Amino acid sequence: MTGTRPGESRVTVAPAHWRDQPVVVRAPASSANLGPGFDALALALARHDVTVARVTRGGLDIQVTGEGSDSAGLGEAHLVVRAMRATFGRLGGQPPGIALRSRNTIPHGRGLGSSAAAIVTGVLAARGLVRGGAELLPDGEVLTLAADLEGHPDNVAACLAGSLTIAWTSGPAAGAGNTAATPSAAHLVRLPVLEQIHPVLCVPAEGLATATARGALPATVPHQDAAANSARSALLVAALTRDPTVLLDATVDFLHQEYRAGVLPHAADLLGRLRAAGVPAVLSGAGPSVLAFTVAGAGPGPDLVDSIAAETGTVWRISPLDVDRYGATLQTALPGERP
Repeated sequence: MTGTRPGESRVTVAPAHWRDQPVVVRAPASSANLGPGFDALALALARHDVTVARVTRGGLDIQVTGEGSDSAGLGEAHLVVRAMRATFGRLGGQPPGIALRSRNTIPHGRGLGSSAAAIVTGVLAARGLVRGGAELLPDGEVLTLAADLEGHPDNVAACLAGSLTIAWTSGPAAGAGNTAATPSAAHLVRLPVLEQIHPVLCVPAEGLATATARGALPATVPHQDAAANSARSALLVAALTRDPTVLLDATVDFLHQEYRAGVLPHAADLLGRLRAAGVPAVLSGAGPSVLAFTVAGAGPGPDLVDSIAAETGTVWRISPLDVDRYGATLQTALPGERP
């Protein structure tokens, strides 16, 4: 067993602490930023990872099918396991053993919130396997713990709550001379997305590390760009929840997409072509996937997205999707149930 993380207990707790039955967690993909909503907005998408988790008499048993199947060999470094360990530590200690059976459909390294889904899965599964876990770790604390493990709250917020979310953290005011060790807490507001809006996902064959995409960003941006981006971010909330006719203008970004074009040339090419054809399109998270918005009965549809992608000379997997409107779910597994 690997060393413990700060604040993570490896004390094994008595069997009475654990639920007898396995739990099933279903966690959706998510697309963060959505253009101008940098590190704040995210949309849950109807593509899911499903995991059955249970407490065993000892050891660690991981089986993964689908996307990221090679991650089963990571052992304690597996992200679902790491999230479970951190959550168990908050809830009193570790079980004697853990077994996971996962069926994944969220591509890894494509800007679709696969790490957020894994973290949310681990936190919810661990909470569900502890008797009284929901009382010991309320929903608001679940978001903060998941955001802390992920490093930012946008994807985990959408994964947990579904639909469109605005996420932020609260803590000591920067520059206020406040040196108190007050931990920051994550918060979200969930907003319903109009039923006629349908995302179309464009996924490339090759992924890109988020750190690489982050590294392409400048330390500062012009004040006028920041002001313009604030306006478009506010407009985007209105477009997704009230008036889809302004989606093309609302998805204009001034903070990150242009700067990332150098490390995402194929995504930048597809974005330019789609937007020139009147299709509201954005990088999904840090890329390299592209997310386009279509509106039922109005404007360009999924077929146009597909044909434009085919013209780029790059292989794109095009998937019209629904918005996930429910977020991650947890239920007790039936006997012998597998994902």
